Amino acid sequence: MLEVKKSAKTPAERRKGASRVTGNAISRALGVKIISVGRKQLRAEMRVTPLHLNNAARVNGGVLMAYGDVVGAAATVANLNPGERTSTLESKTNFFAAGIGPVMKATVDLLHSGRTTMVWQTTIRNSGDGSRVAIVTQTQIRLPAAKPAAAAGK
Repeated sequence: MLEVKKSAKTPAERRKGASRVTGNAISRALGVKIISVGRKQLRAEMRVTPLHLNNAARVNGGVLMAYGDVVGAAATVANLNPGERTSTLESKTNFFAAGIGPVMKATVDLLHSGRTTMVWQTTIRNSGDGSRVAIVTQTQIRLPAAKPAAAAGK
């Protein structure tokens, strides 16, 4: 059983947790930058580059889905209890408008934080006109710390 505690993490500890996710290869390739992170919300930006674009010169839907996944995971990791791990159980993306940039802004809001799961909703907007491009809703499982290999066989 995982114990659910009200997070006593400092802003610096949350940012460090989020950076563990945004420091990985896909996050760096996408160009994800964390702007702020708290217990119930994370804000991020992704500058649109030619690599993000489809043949219609709009941000590719897969790029938007990956961006949503990265920032949702970052919000989760930033708010896990010490020793916990996470994995995405479910992710759903609704598209509303073309991604045109020049920066895609993401706001990740906590919808639920329970004993075994967290649910986050990410709203992605164009920076130019503020139009809503997509909403990504994802469920993250909270997993206890991995047991050392020697103890796992016991």
